[in-house]
Amino acid sequence: AGHKRMCEALAKGEELPFDPQNATIYYVGPTPAKPGHVIGSAGPTTSGRMDAYAPTMMSVGARGMIGKGARLPEAMKKYSGVYFGAIGGAGALLAKCIKKAEMIAYEDLGAEALRRLYVEEMPLVVVIDSEGNNLYKEGRAAYLQKKEK
Repeated sequence: AGHKRMCEALAKGEELPFDPQNATIYYVGPTPAKPGHVIGSAGPTTSGRMDAYAPTMMSVGARGMIGKGARLPEAMKKYSGVYFGAIGGAGALLAKCIKKAEMIAYEDLGAEALRRLYVEEMPLVVVIDSEGNNLYKEGRAAYLQKKEK
């Protein structure tokens, strides 16, 4: 919902609530934080649903995306972006990597509101690089090739 709102704002010529230049967007809908915690469980959401919006965000400067699941590599290649895969089902572990979370816009969207996250040592894997190389596709092909031998 946050991505959709940002793209709608851009289509109307409005400014975004943050500077997207060189930003990395984490597709996450965190649970509420427990007392004394920065954020609740913060596992990645399935990113393919964002493919309708990601090219627009990348066209205005966003360069990284974090999520889970397959993506289309064309926008990563066109805009020199990188898609990082996070571990699905490890929301509690990933939340420990988030040292600070600030609400920046669309608070009415609850878990889908925009937050600026400060992270350290988040365990991520480059799934699609800026050349469009796709680990999901290439890794599967390499596995199948070894299996045939």
